Amino acid sequence: MTVLIAGGAGYIGSTVASACMDEGITPVILDSLVSGRREFTDGRAFYEGDIRDGALIDRIFSEHPDISAVVHCAALIVVPESVADPIGYYEANVTKSLDFVRHLRRNGCDRLVFSSSASIYRADDGSSVDEDSPLGPQSPYARTKAMCEEMFADIAAAGQMRVLSLRYFNPIGADPKMRTGLQLKRPSHALGKMIQAYQEGTAFPVTGTHYPTRDGTGIRDYVHVWDLAAAHLAAIDRFDALLTEARPSLAINLGTGSGTTVRELCAAFDRVADTPLVTVDAEPRPGDVAGACTKSDRARQLLGWTPKFSLEEGIRASLDWIRVRDEMLKD
Repeated sequence: MTVLIAGGAGYIGSTVASACMDEGITPVILDSLVSGRREFTDGRAFYEGDIRDGALIDRIFSEHPDISAVVHCAALIVVPESVADPIGYYEANVTKSLDFVRHLRRNGCDRLVFSSSASIYRADDGSSVDEDSPLGPQSPYARTKAMCEEMFADIAAAGQMRVLSLRYFNPIGADPKMRTGLQLKRPSHALGKMIQAYQEGTAFPVTGTHYPTRDGTGIRDYVHVWDLAAAHLAAIDRFDALLTEARPSLAINLGTGSGTTVRELCAAFDRVADTPLVTVDAEPRPGDVAGACTKSDRARQLLGWTPKFSLEEGIRASLDWIRVRDEMLKD
């Protein structure tokens, strides 16, 4: 089996590609390298370019006529950046995705696994959510994901595509074989900022301390990226059973089902690292919300998927990756 992974040189996409290779599935990578890394494409069929480039998509399918499904991970993903540049985010995440689907349809591909996000939920009180919970995206980034889901659902309802939207919660960790990991040297999410503070011996800013959660800090559902990759393999394997003419689109949450506040994440980090973090309270960042965790019944029932890795294992893998990152990625 061959699978096209758009955004396959990024954090999630490259890890999915590694998991595919381990299972005998051939990944074909399409990435513009705006944020992805060429190093993550080594040993994999790779096409550098944009998902809106119809001629390139045609060439990929011509050279790989056995592509049976597409994993769409290509997107800009930084929440504060989306607040500052909404035009760029809507163009990159929505407009280009529409062009991409048009090119896929022209090449006879109707199986799409879409990287969506839990940020589309109305996450204002730290509670758990399932796939039927109210939506209320609070940033341009989150709204681009919600818009793409609605757009794809309309296309699917017209009989022109089948789409499985995987709503990621908060990925951490790395490929256990350290082939790929978070490509950014200075990531903006909480664990990335913790690692930066740990490396530099500076204080970690706890951004937002008055949310309606058990300790006032934001709550997230941290899921190991290798568990996410396993969910993609299950989605590809079960795609035709799940997506039918009667149900051409479907959303599935991917998380652990266990919420972790920022202060709890700091405590877990201290249990793994050899030096305790120093923290300082700070104001929320633009676009930040209280957060949520997932109810994972649908993933378990439909994908046969449950996460295997603990929060501490995800933190440890993230630290292990940072130690080898600079040798692999030449910034």
